[in-house]
Amino acid sequence: MPALDLLGRVGFAILLGILIGMERQWRSRLAGLQTMALVSMGSALFLILGAYAFEGSDPTRVAAQIVSGIGFLGAGVIMKQGLSVTGLNTAATLWATAAVGALAGAWLWREAFAAAAIIVTANFLLFFVGQRMDRAKSLTGRETSPAEYVLDVTCRLDAEADSRALLLRAATRPELRLRSLVSTVGTSPDEVRLRAEMSADVRDDGALQEAVASVSLEPAISSARWYIRDEAAADWVGKGR
Repeated sequence: MPALDLLGRVGFAILLGILIGMERQWRSRLAGLQTMALVSMGSALFLILGAYAFEGSDPTRVAAQIVSGIGFLGAGVIMKQGLSVTGLNTAATLWATAAVGALAGAWLWREAFAAAAIIVTANFLLFFVGQRMDRAKSLTGRETSPAEYVLDVTCRLDAEADSRALLLRAATRPELRLRSLVSTVGTSPDEVRLRAEMSADVRDDGALQEAVASVSLEPAISSARWYIRDEAAADWVGKGR
């Protein structure tokens, strides 16, 4: 392959990767401008290698390896904390950027440019569409009346200070206001019961479920539950010891 042709394909792949990465960088995602440009460039180089390095080689085999190999990179940006998972959209964007780089490496420049434009447009538009749907759900899918929550935790006596700090972090959320945090003697002398009372302008049980899930991961905590103060029924999340 002539050097000018090689530079043109790789340069085009880098430009498209930068175009996709600008949106990720603007929204302060884990994989931004540099990552997307490198993924696109690497995919283009691998495809060129498979197509031109050896006579009679099948470039589609290299493309298949790009698809599977980019999965390891995508897995690195997916984070799970409690019940929430982040990074899925960034991982999908990495995967799609690799496809754009492969198209540029094959010099299917129209298809590569169209794919990059679709990725950027989808990330911009679907982000705002998702936000509007979340706001609509908050008005129609949740109770709009205020709620008083109680988060009840039982922990070891020697871990009371750490458990209180963990409970405070779990209860510190924009949608919740902490009203009180008290500790009492548990059912046994070596246990302490922590009780946090919170209020919310709009009932959102999911916030309490996430708080309990994060608290219950602590080994020193034997049980955790939340309930609405004026309801008899309680939702339990416990841990066996």
